Amino acid sequence: MSKNNEANRKKNKKKIDQKKRKIQNAEAERKARLKQIREDFKARETDKNA
Repeated sequence: MSKNNEANRKKNKKKIDQKKRKIQNAEAERKARLKQIREDFKARETDKNA
């Protein structure tokens, strides 16, 4: 395999890995935000009932 193909493959792999990482980070942030919203909602419900 020529050097150029190898370099292109590495560059493309790096781009794909960065996209995957970005998606995973966004997903983690979304889950954390949903968890926080649920906790806030539960806290408000317990305050209403108390």
